[in-house]
Amino acid sequence: MTTPNELRLLPWSGPGDKPCYLSTDDPNSYMSRLADSIEAVQLGTVTELLAEALAILDDQDAQPDELRDLGRDLSDTLRDVLRVAVCRGHLLAASMRPRI
Repeated sequence: MTTPNELRLLPWSGPGDKPCYLSTDDPNSYMSRLADSIEAVQLGTVTELLAEALAILDDQDAQPDELRDLGRDLSDTLRDVLRVAVCRGHLLAASMRPRI
């Protein structure tokens, strides 16, 4: 939950890969719920990709194209997870601040 006048980093980017923010103190708003849902999907994707990565890296016959694609997928997924972690870190910090 954000405090008044605090922006929530959203789990997607805008044009030019610029960060997107949400200004609301309502965790049940449509956009807050959408952001929560997308974060859950992104974190679920990490689990699936990790299993795939381990299988490809264990394969002695893995082709360079497979490894290149894996590296690209891992980079994209790490970017998404980092954005989720930053967002949740901000939310956690905001929820721990004393209210006046």
